[in-house]
Amino acid sequence: TEIYTLSLHDALPIWLDPAGYHGVNILLHAVNALLVWRLLKRLGVPGAWLAAAIFALHPVQVESVAWITERKNVLSLFFSLLALLAWMEFIEDRPKPGWRFYFLSLIFYLLALCGKTTACTLPAALLLILWLKKKPVSRFRLAQVIPFLVLGGGMGLVTMWWERYHQGTQGALFTYGPVERVLIASRAVWFYLGKLVWPVNLTFSYPRWTANAANPLAYGWLAAGAVLGAAIYFARRFAGRGVEVAALFYVATLSPMLGLVMLYTFQYASVADHYQYVASIGPIALAAAGISTALGRLGTKKPFLKPALSGTLLLALGLLTWRQCGMYANIETLWRVTMAKNPDSWLAHNNLGKDLLRAGQVDEAIAHFQKGVEIEPKNSSAQINLGIALFQKGRVDEAIAQFQKILETETEPDTVGVHYILATALLKNGRADEAIIQYQKAIEIHPDFARARYDLATALLQKGRVDEAIIQYQKTLETQLEPAKVHNKLGNELLQKTLELRVQPDAAEVHNNLGNALLQKGRVDEAIIQCQKALAIQPNHTDAQINLGIAFFKKGRLDEAIARFQKALEIDPGNPKASHNLTHMAWVLATCPDPSIRNGVRAIALVEQVERFSQSENPLVLETLATAYAETGRFPEAIVAAERAQQLAVQQGNASLADVLGGQIKLYQAGTPYRDTSMH
Repeated sequence: TEIYTLSLHDALPIWLDPAGYHGVNILLHAVNALLVWRLLKRLGVPGAWLAAAIFALHPVQVESVAWITERKNVLSLFFSLLALLAWMEFIEDRPKPGWRFYFLSLIFYLLALCGKTTACTLPAALLLILWLKKKPVSRFRLAQVIPFLVLGGGMGLVTMWWERYHQGTQGALFTYGPVERVLIASRAVWFYLGKLVWPVNLTFSYPRWTANAANPLAYGWLAAGAVLGAAIYFARRFAGRGVEVAALFYVATLSPMLGLVMLYTFQYASVADHYQYVASIGPIALAAAGISTALGRLGTKKPFLKPALSGTLLLALGLLTWRQCGMYANIETLWRVTMAKNPDSWLAHNNLGKDLLRAGQVDEAIAHFQKGVEIEPKNSSAQINLGIALFQKGRVDEAIAQFQKILETETEPDTVGVHYILATALLKNGRADEAIIQYQKAIEIHPDFARARYDLATALLQKGRVDEAIIQYQKTLETQLEPAKVHNKLGNELLQKTLELRVQPDAAEVHNNLGNALLQKGRVDEAIIQCQKALAIQPNHTDAQINLGIAFFKKGRLDEAIARFQKALEIDPGNPKASHNLTHMAWVLATCPDPSIRNGVRAIALVEQVERFSQSENPLVLETLATAYAETGRFPEAIVAAERAQQLAVQQGNASLADVLGGQIKLYQAGTPYRDTSMH
């Protein structure tokens, strides 16, 4: 939020209220249930209303509806169902083909793909509808399906490319061979079916599976699937095509989420409830048809049986769904429930740790990060967060060791954020030279990383390498529009919160620091320009006011310098740097040998202004006040102020200042003002 405007920051609490998002998700889910009923009714499936009700109330759907970022699921299904209904209108036997329904179906399909790419399996549903309604799948019909295939295939390829090269589905966590992927996929099919039949122990994050192709038992799920497939095929003569269509729809719609194609989310778990949001329609419709048919045959003898059993089933599902929704009450509850059901979920430990860290519970956060690293040592997220938590706790040496350990195992393109955080920790620990090296490595990976350049410049300035610092500040200003990919590589908001830094450096701060560096090199005119740019962006920037005042003083523009120091003190009362410089201006006005510059009355006013904002007496301020009194002929007051300054200097152990003040007191006693001859 810190890289956006103030008005956007003020609006964020409204945007982050989940009520509106949940309301829209629930509405879309309810509409989807009605569309499922309409679609199944058009297909002549018995118990269409029961199937729609089960779909609406089944607890496996909670994740898609309660998790507001799964809007893509409910939205994509909404458009997919509209596309299927339009397709059914198109294939109806009419004197003239209803092409408007065809193009409407194509548009709805494109919108579904924009919602979620897994809608790419919809062309299979188009063909299954033709087959179920016993319409010939001719070349003409296949040609009509081709545009759907092109859209779905194209979007699927784009997603695969994005997952691999932008989400990073590479490395040790994604090195499954073809056989392992098939074995995991076959297990997943049965897993999802089991959760539909017996929806217990549902959780947000399930264990991540592995498959050993050398173990004969690993092929059990695949063999069971083959047996069931054969049984469904041979049962067609008795059960009709409906069972085959439901099974094919289920497997085809699940296929993108079975692990055959690697997705970024598979590093967390091999399965997730929301993956079967659309596919569940097939088994649910089949089950509802079977229940309705069986109860219908008993209905003539026991008419109350069908509504009673259906109502009991829906009530049970509704209660399970209500209970399942409880885990989404808040973020901490979500991760604690997930850990209770899946103790080996490194994701839950990592994310709970982040939530605890935001809440200031650093010790507990560290414990969860350490557990996450123990469970999944190959994943750098928990390792980075552990380092950040250690840094926030003040255990900087341990944090540095943690970041260095990550760099020993991670590849360069993925470590820009780690180099940056390590550099910040090293700088915090006083190891500026090592910090500079790490900042430089981060910039080597991403030359447009403005924040790293800014902090590198600051570290260089700290080491007295002013010319290099100036170059880095200038380059920082050239890369202020930092690409989103760099921001994404830094991880999450913990980087900003923990290190108390914004990922994007403030332009006013960069201009001011560049002005300060130019001042150190004596390039005063350039420094004035940079400080003025800083103040144009942020008029109340105290340091920029002070640096501009110093620059004006170096140029002999005394009045402008005084005005800047006064403004700085108004912005930040008691600012020691502003007080010191304003006191110095008063000293010049009171003691300068040039009578055209001296102005004792104004010097007194400046010192009194400093005193109003000062929390305690300062011997240097009192010394300056004494010189100003003497300049205006108020020698008794000058003696009192100088003697008080001398007492304070002695108390503070500043013997040299006390001696100087002793000499000044003798002048005032003789009725002579003090002149600072060093100003010649």
